Amino acid sequence: MPKGIIGKKIGMTRVFVEDKAIPVTVIQVEPNYVVNIRTPEKDGYSAVVLGSGTKKEKRTPKPMKAIFEKAGVKPLKTLAEFPLKEGEEVQLGQEIKIEDVFEKGDLVDITGKSKGRGFASAMKRWDFSGFKKSHGSRYHRAIGSIGACSDPGRVWKTKRMPGHYGNENITVQGLEIVDIIPEKNVILVKGSVPGHTNTILKIKASVIANRRKGKRKLERAKAAYAS
Repeated sequence: MPKGIIGKKIGMTRVFVEDKAIPVTVIQVEPNYVVNIRTPEKDGYSAVVLGSGTKKEKRTPKPMKAIFEKAGVKPLKTLAEFPLKEGEEVQLGQEIKIEDVFEKGDLVDITGKSKGRGFASAMKRWDFSGFKKSHGSRYHRAIGSIGACSDPGRVWKTKRMPGHYGNENITVQGLEIVDIIPEKNVILVKGSVPGHTNTILKIKASVIANRRKGKRKLERAKAAYAS
């Protein structure tokens, strides 16, 4: 089985575990199908390409149609590549379910596109403190000096300044799976994830689960959500 799956953000709510209210994000996992398989012999590594969501056939390019026809599935809207678990294999066109990939208490990394906030000031975009709020000051939310006059005499690249804020891919690591509801194709993840409602998310096995803190967090999550 792959180490990840494609989902869609539905919203946020809360659940009660041992008389404690836990904020969770509700993620709906529509049917995922195996569209392509990467092999070490052909591609140099082992992975699987999953597809999810319906797409009109007339809007599908011919090369992609051939790939979908070979897999025996209808055109899919979203594609994502995930590594395969060691010693496991999948077949073209196979449906991947939530319970096949994850279980309660697992740690996952979730990638999604954040909300777009348009043009924002440096205080909102970079959390600058601003200038004095007292009387007599003419500058309250200004950015201040952005460079010296003599040396270097220019504005450095990557200088934090006002500009476009949001609408970029963000990954949140080490989120706990509180519950999985297979009959509703829903997964509940502790905390918030990037994006607005209906944002497409990539849910992957956490890369920090093998670290010292990650192992302790995983053990606590398994114990808390075991029942």
